[in-house]
Amino acid sequence: MDKQEKQQARSTFGTAAYGGDQWSPRVTPHAGEIGGVWTDCGIDSEWRPLKSVLLHCPGAELEAANTDPEAAQMLAPLDPGRAREEHAAMAEAYRAAGVAVHEVAPDGPCEPNLMFCADLFVMTPQGAILARPASTVRAGEERRVAARLAALGVPILKTLTGSAVFEGADLMWLDAATAVIGRGLRTNDAAIEQIRSLLGELGVELIDADIPHGLMHFMSLLRIVDRDLAICWPRRTPHRTVRALEARGYRVAFPPFDDDPQGYRGINFVTLGPRRVLMVAGLPRVRDWFENLGLECLTTPTDELGKAAGNVGCLTGIIGRERGAARTAD
Repeated sequence: MDKQEKQQARSTFGTAAYGGDQWSPRVTPHAGEIGGVWTDCGIDSEWRPLKSVLLHCPGAELEAANTDPEAAQMLAPLDPGRAREEHAAMAEAYRAAGVAVHEVAPDGPCEPNLMFCADLFVMTPQGAILARPASTVRAGEERRVAARLAALGVPILKTLTGSAVFEGADLMWLDAATAVIGRGLRTNDAAIEQIRSLLGELGVELIDADIPHGLMHFMSLLRIVDRDLAICWPRRTPHRTVRALEARGYRVAFPPFDDDPQGYRGINFVTLGPRRVLMVAGLPRVRDWFENLGLECLTTPTDELGKAAGNVGCLTGIIGRERGAARTAD
């Protein structure tokens, strides 16, 4: 019997592949592998320093959408060149603020609303929940974002199933142990229960609240700018949400302009860090009110992009923020 035959005849018992002495068990929980096996990502707040975002600069899909903006769920035809210039300026504003910018970079033609990355996923401390957009016009956008997140090394914890529909701009973090989700046009009960189950496994409570009819996302009602300061839209933010914020030590500030287009655009910002925001340019009344609250306001133009029914907050998918004390639930 030659050497090769002897090796083949030898029992596999006791070898590393079958649990022998050199077997190396994987004992680190998933949470401990973020920043190691997986890329450094995740959030447990809406206000800690922003580290990385996902954007999509719109391409030829804008020209196609201009033939029938209503069918594309946009408000008016866009000037594609100007829209791209505004998007590039926003990306540069993030980079100037020290935020890493990643692009979806789809392979080939894509859906007209792909640029609204906030809708297509939401981060937890341990990875992403993929959206399942509520409209047929946006169906499939989540596949493009899933591919990019995977390429970046971001773990995907949940893909919604069954009749569930959910968009990421409907979920926000009140603290490391509590998230709030809005039930409305874009997010239904089936999605809420699936997300509640997942977050429960992570040791996170999910509070749900109804979004008033006629509004798109919960993001348009609530923005959090520091550990103790939240901005809520007057007469529209659910009572339960305001009380949940107050119970967790937030001062809730209400803008002094009701049902005001400038105000709606103004609240569509992204928190860069404690009391520091990137907001739509050209809104002096809103900016003055923010600055009176003690906010530092960086601005970027979105006059053309806004015709597609979204602004800075909608255009920005949050991948990572600095986090609080590590949680052990897994």
